Amino acid sequence: MLFRFLMIRIVCFFGYCLLTSLGTACSRGEKTIHAEYKALTEAVYASGNVIPKNEYKVYVMTDGIITKKFVEEGSKVEVGQILFQLDNEEQAARDNAARQIFQTAQSNYGENSPALQELAAQLSSARAKFRNDSLQFARNQDLFASNSLTRTEFDRSTLAFSTSQNELTAAQRRYESRKRQLFVDLQNAQSQYRVNAKQDANFSVRSTTKGVVYEVYREAGEVVRRNEAVALLGDGEQVCIKLSVDELDINKIKVGQEVLVKIDVYKGRNFKASITKIYPMLNKQDQSFRVDAEFVRDSTNFLPASFVGLSVEANIIIAQKDRALVLPKTLVGTGDSVLIKVGSGSQKIKIRKGVENFEWVEVLAGIDENSAVVTK
Repeated sequence: MLFRFLMIRIVCFFGYCLLTSLGTACSRGEKTIHAEYKALTEAVYASGNVIPKNEYKVYVMTDGIITKKFVEEGSKVEVGQILFQLDNEEQAARDNAARQIFQTAQSNYGENSPALQELAAQLSSARAKFRNDSLQFARNQDLFASNSLTRTEFDRSTLAFSTSQNELTAAQRRYESRKRQLFVDLQNAQSQYRVNAKQDANFSVRSTTKGVVYEVYREAGEVVRRNEAVALLGDGEQVCIKLSVDELDINKIKVGQEVLVKIDVYKGRNFKASITKIYPMLNKQDQSFRVDAEFVRDSTNFLPASFVGLSVEANIIIAQKDRALVLPKTLVGTGDSVLIKVGSGSQKIKIRKGVENFEWVEVLAGIDENSAVVTK
């Protein structure tokens, strides 16, 4: 190989010397091509994974220990179905205390309330005494008016009537005040009981949607903390694509653009999809943006939702032209310029680019199909 390489160098050297000795101009050795019309597609490359549609993680809302696990990977679930059951002794004690307080408050405010029965008896006695004293006062008024009763006896009956009236009013106020206080106690106990009941409901981790369990992160017997993910759920019939697009290309991406997708496990097949969502937050780890796409659902483009997490490669179609004047991209230099042959020499011309891909670039202005573009 070394010998062959040296021989080629020697031949080239003598050939160059021969051309020089003959006085051949370097410009005469330049090769040229002409721009030509082609169908051209511009696309942005992206990679990603197949994920379940409506994917979401299930989080626990309280600390506890998983006592029961009702689902496995692949389990189908309905809305409201219990996935995990948690237990917490402290919460159970609080719940029991709140229940007892609520029951006591209900009893105290009820018809047979021990707290109200005594006050009700006092009120009844005060009402009976007032009734008797009021009748006696009325009789004494008539007697006093007819001079049949002394002033002292009349004043005594008047005082008794006034006293019993005040005692009845006080008894009524004590009864109503105590009843209002017991009602407030009942409302507070009921509110606390409801709060504890709601917290108690957090110990039953439920599904909020109909779908499939794709991952389970915790097992029975393990301790979990509030806001810890325990499972991954998603649609059981449809999947979508999560793509990573380089930050330099994100401005070219728009919702609705067509996507051509290749999936490793489906070799030889290309799937069609469409951009559905563009996330605004840059992933600083790989300097990319997340973009979601959904498969176009038809009989020839069906993708079963049996598996998720599959790796994909995608080309997002940015622009397409059926007839574009193009040049090889390698001929376009700094400042979007190309070298064209003019007479016996050459001249650098700036062009205006249009659609482009890895191989070709569209020429919108600067040269036409008759221009001889120098290749080297």
